Amino acid sequence: MTQHVSPPRGSADKVPSVSESSAWRGMFARADVRTLSLLGVLAVLVLIGGITKPDEFLDTRNLQLVLTQASVIGVVTVGMTFVITSGGIDLSVGAIVALASVWATTVATQEYGFAGILFTAVIVGVGCGLVNGLLIAYGAMVPFIATLAMLASARGLALQITDGSTQVVTVNSVLDLGERDAYVLGIPPLVLVFAVVTIIGWLVLNRTTFGRRTVAVGGNAEAARLAGIDVRRQRLYLYLLSGLCCGIAAFLLIILSGSGQNTNGNLYELDAIAAAIIGGTLLSGGRGTITGSVLGVLIFTTITNIFALNNLQSDVQQIAKGAIIVAAVLVQRRTASTT
Repeated sequence: MTQHVSPPRGSADKVPSVSESSAWRGMFARADVRTLSLLGVLAVLVLIGGITKPDEFLDTRNLQLVLTQASVIGVVTVGMTFVITSGGIDLSVGAIVALASVWATTVATQEYGFAGILFTAVIVGVGCGLVNGLLIAYGAMVPFIATLAMLASARGLALQITDGSTQVVTVNSVLDLGERDAYVLGIPPLVLVFAVVTIIGWLVLNRTTFGRRTVAVGGNAEAARLAGIDVRRQRLYLYLLSGLCCGIAAFLLIILSGSGQNTNGNLYELDAIAAAIIGGTLLSGGRGTITGSVLGVLIFTTITNIFALNNLQSDVQQIAKGAIIVAAVLVQRRTASTT
């Protein structure tokens, strides 16, 4: 008689199945292809800029400017990536940046100096994120509608605070961060903040339970709920995170412009969504990539810089951005249909 020998206890947990291993390899392979493709596009843009305007584009100050401008929208995009990965959307990020920037630059706020401006910008961003999160998670409102309402409300409140005028920053400790003397090894402080936010965002999304829950909610909210995830609380946290990123971005924008205006953050929501999408984050949720989103931000910022240096009209620039977005979505659909 042939005796059946059972495998050692726990061996099934240690040895993944062939299909599971193939799925993981395929996922990482697609991620690598996307990242390499984005790096290739960025390299081509740098080449174009170097050929068309070699003296201006490749100048150290211009490259620092590109990175500085990318930092503000980049921080917003990190928060947007989390929201989209969860299957949500946030159309209010630009308006929140505007509201946070003008609230943080009022005369009363500036009396508290550097700390007062930073704290106000962050707390206003988090407060707006809290309202969005409560309406969506516990008020059962569609994210599109809730954040659209916040967009209108925040823009209106920002206009009311400023009365249409520009609020000039008079706190030297804030203004000094935008000067070249504050650069660290030739790197602007804003870029360093962006780098820190990016690293933290990558670690949270890829190496923590919070990140896994975000992906699970975006992939299948009902399955995530049945698995024991508090979906409503998770969504609340995600919009709080988006608001926090908007508050940080508002403070960076105050440093960059030296003022607060109700027009700040105009179309940031479109740029952040577009950067996340071309970076590989699924608009339907369930997959997100911080690295891809950052590369998407750098691509759009580089395009803007090249167009500005070559004195090309902004409408052509918007058409180019639209074409890139359409191409990215088509690639996503093709990739999804083959998996």
